[in-house]
Amino acid sequence: MPRILIVEDEDIIRSAVRKLLQHAGYEVADAVSVEEAEGLDPDSFDLVITDLRLPGAAGTEMINRAPNTPVLIMTSYASLRSAVDSMKMGAVDYIAKPFDHDEMLAAVENILARKSSASDETTGSGDATSPSGPDSDPSEIMFGQCEPMQKVFTLIRKVAPTETTVLIQGESGTGKELAARALHLLSPRASKPLISVNCAAIPESLIESELFGHEKGAFTGAVSARTGLIEAADGGSLFLDEIGELPAEAQARLLRVLQESEIRKVGSTQSRTVDVRMIAATHRNLKAMTRTGEFREDLYYRLNVMQIRIPPLRERRADILGLARRFLKRQASKLGRPELSLSPEAMQALERYRWPGNVRELENAIERASILTDGDVITPAVLDLDSDSADEYIPETLVEGNNEQTPARDVDSSNDLSLEDYFQHFVLENQDRMSETELAQKLGISRKSLWERRQRLGIPRKKA
Repeated sequence: MPRILIVEDEDIIRSAVRKLLQHAGYEVADAVSVEEAEGLDPDSFDLVITDLRLPGAAGTEMINRAPNTPVLIMTSYASLRSAVDSMKMGAVDYIAKPFDHDEMLAAVENILARKSSASDETTGSGDATSPSGPDSDPSEIMFGQCEPMQKVFTLIRKVAPTETTVLIQGESGTGKELAARALHLLSPRASKPLISVNCAAIPESLIESELFGHEKGAFTGAVSARTGLIEAADGGSLFLDEIGELPAEAQARLLRVLQESEIRKVGSTQSRTVDVRMIAATHRNLKAMTRTGEFREDLYYRLNVMQIRIPPLRERRADILGLARRFLKRQASKLGRPELSLSPEAMQALERYRWPGNVRELENAIERASILTDGDVITPAVLDLDSDSADEYIPETLVEGNNEQTPARDVDSSNDLSLEDYFQHFVLENQDRMSETELAQKLGISRKSLWERRQRLGIPRKKA
């Protein structure tokens, strides 16, 4: 049984990570500081998980105190650059707070598998070219038993071993980052870092400095040279989440990285070659954005070499109860209530709900219900799902495109439009001659849902 040492000064986080790892079958010890951890002989563990900022010595000091043990750094997104610096000091990986449980378990399993693989190589019994360990298949990282998700898994297995740039498309909460992690872990780059960047979370004025780095004095406040996240991912993979939010200047510079495999720091005249596999993700329609000039067309085609679409939860209803039971089991373990279960009415409510927030919303609903329920059985009352979002199924006319009442699609785009793409095209083409009520009736949804989708997709309502 692998032994893991957690070094974290916040009681809630330390306790949550300890329980999560113990439930996954690991032997766990913990400490609140580097000094306390040193008394536990950290080099005798298989893995050290430490917060970056600790009272006394910094968490990176564990790299020196346990030179023969891999160190996983936990950090807030605001300290992401410090985490990248820590990897240069010898940390094997970092994970940004707040992280979900699947992400933490996947990171731990990957590190331990790599350590085991390295041990096999030293004894001559390992195969360095083949993935190993529990993360050698996407179905171990993502849950999905329905046909659409099985197609996603098959595509990931085919694409992962290649160097092809991948564009992951899907609504918010569908699991795009897990798909990116699966692509990385099944690739020959699995032993190198996967750097994840949320382009929407970085201020526009800092995005170029964050991605490409900067030289000392390049701008006000640049008191020292910094390494960019693309350079930090050298040899590994770079996951650019919400790529559609990237400003125009950064898009042009990213295009050069894809074309020439070169980066140039802000304020520098010298270019540097990098070996990075790009994985991008977005919930927006990049093709439509190229027509409005919001996204570079040449960058779109560079990114869209291979496209993986993660279906929304409403299109994979067969997975809803399986996901719910998985999340419930995890919450029951965290709360120390192993007997928690779903009532038949609750299961029916889960299956009827549209899940606009997708898998993330389902996980949050289960967590909330697990805390609020007084007994061991979760009922619809504690699930507290919005009744307006139940039973609003997309009609077959929108999917098949062969019904007389179905608005015609563009011939050029009918083969690759998702339902969200189709919604956007139809509304933009017909809102000048149809009222909101007529649009909603044609789409087979309520006016409230029409308004919500307008907000989510950024489609302004035209005044009469």
